[in-house]
Amino acid sequence: MRFVIIGAGRVGLRTARVLREEGHHVTLIERDETAVRRAHTQEFEVVQGDGSREALLEQAGIQKADALGALTSDLNANFAACMIGKHYGCRTIMRIDEDYREEIYRKYADEVDDVIYPERLGAMGAKNALLGGTIRAIADIAQHLQVVELTITDEAPVRGYTISELELPADATVLAFGKQDAPLAIPTADESLETGDRLVVLADFDVLSDIRQILVGEQDTQGNSSRSSAGTASRAEHGSGGM
Repeated sequence: MRFVIIGAGRVGLRTARVLREEGHHVTLIERDETAVRRAHTQEFEVVQGDGSREALLEQAGIQKADALGALTSDLNANFAACMIGKHYGCRTIMRIDEDYREEIYRKYADEVDDVIYPERLGAMGAKNALLGGTIRAIADIAQHLQVVELTITDEAPVRGYTISELELPADATVLAFGKQDAPLAIPTADESLETGDRLVVLADFDVLSDIRQILVGEQDTQGNSSRSSAGTASRAEHGSGGM
């Protein structure tokens, strides 16, 4: 496949390297001379200038590109480039920054194929490392929604329950289930929850703490297991509230 990437900085150059290592053709557009020289030393094809200009995008081969990644730190340039790329039939990916507001995200998400936030992805990785192996963030779906993978522990209030008996908060949905060391799959009602099993859950940020208590179990300030206060995870008589 052929890609045009605007921005040969930290994010753009790393993305270009990964794509090239997988056998794809990548052309970079970069206005900063130092960044241009760095990309040249790594033997990338680079067009120097403003990537939001149609003439430079054409010079970079936008007419034949499968996708365009606007990965600079300039939000306006990224959006303009994506609009041009869309005109040429490319898949468009736009980088945003930490100052991005939700209402603007909603607007731009309708105009481009995908929006990425590298800082958030980095923070997600750091959070996974800090939380340890029992809960892992997979993706931010929206400003208030996240997909997480949780591992059942010995302290989990629901250990020994079946999927049909699992009650999660209303703002949470089970997407997948996997026995220990087995692949994830669509959950079935009679699967039992045992130590080491994994659940992938889509949840509102506001209920993530509750879900962790239910599926992982946490110690309170007196050192007692949260199993004793697992009323929110009591056995359901008529199916799962989280499915």
